[in-house]
Amino acid sequence: MSAAVEERAGPRARGRGVLSWFAGLLLAVVSVVMGCRATDSDGVTPVPQLLAFLPWLLVPTGVALGCTLLARWWAGLVWGVLVLGLLAWFIEPYGKVDEPRTPPLASFRVLTANVEFGQGTDAVAAVVRRENPDLVFIAECDRECAERLPTDGYPHRVAEVAAGSEGSVILSRFPLRAAEGVPGTLRMPGAVADVRGTDVRLQLAHPMPPLPDQVGLWRRELGALRDFAAGHDTTPLILAGDFNASQDHAAFRGILDTGLRDAARLTGEARTPTWPARTAPTLGAQIDHVLLSEDFSARRTRFLDLAGSDHRAVLADITLHESRRG
Repeated sequence: MSAAVEERAGPRARGRGVLSWFAGLLLAVVSVVMGCRATDSDGVTPVPQLLAFLPWLLVPTGVALGCTLLARWWAGLVWGVLVLGLLAWFIEPYGKVDEPRTPPLASFRVLTANVEFGQGTDAVAAVVRRENPDLVFIAECDRECAERLPTDGYPHRVAEVAAGSEGSVILSRFPLRAAEGVPGTLRMPGAVADVRGTDVRLQLAHPMPPLPDQVGLWRRELGALRDFAAGHDTTPLILAGDFNASQDHAAFRGILDTGLRDAARLTGEARTPTWPARTAPTLGAQIDHVLLSEDFSARRTRFLDLAGSDHRAVLADITLHESRRG
């Protein structure tokens, strides 16, 4: 009898061992990512890439918890519950949501879009004609893209045209004057808009993505945007574009910590994905943003599909208020 029991127990014990090993592997990977998030670090590859999809780490964590229960691995169960608690904590949207209480000066609409090597030019042109944004920030706009963008209603523009993904354009209904942009591998032009008598500093953002062998470059270029925002004067500021980073990246949170607000966060859309819109429209990350200085409030943010691009455009309805800083 005892031999038969041992014979049945052997496969069962091995099965539990396999489940425990698999659960431990999943929890170890998620724990490394959560450790970097908790210590305000983006780590090294593959951590920055995984951080972009932090909410979806609930899936492997849930699988791991199920495996620990089946394996009766109680220490692993406690481990998994702790990881789950950390995930729930950090999934909460990041950033300030206070808005100005001073009187409004002007309400207008801002669009930012990445047209992916110019392939989404026709789609973004159609969006511009349909939605009539007052300011348009377009990344990855090559020479042909720049020539095909609408001119009717947009007499003012700042363009740094280049091949492939390097070019960028700002379109405006408001008068513009030149301003120095932020240096980067990809072009990030700047301008000052005259919004009904008030100067508003515009800056397009498009740092390099965190490719496995270029995480350092990605971090430096996001750092340059942070330094720009931190060193900016009291002029109202709109910093918009494809940041190649989400709120779960320390390098992006550093930009928010300079005092900027994310329009999507202000309107309750902080977790709506913008990329990769073509392959995983509901499982992606929000890496395209409209960031605002404390002079602005936001009423609505929408996310629009662009045929030909793997990004969704961000369309924000915002209001400029009287400055409380004199």
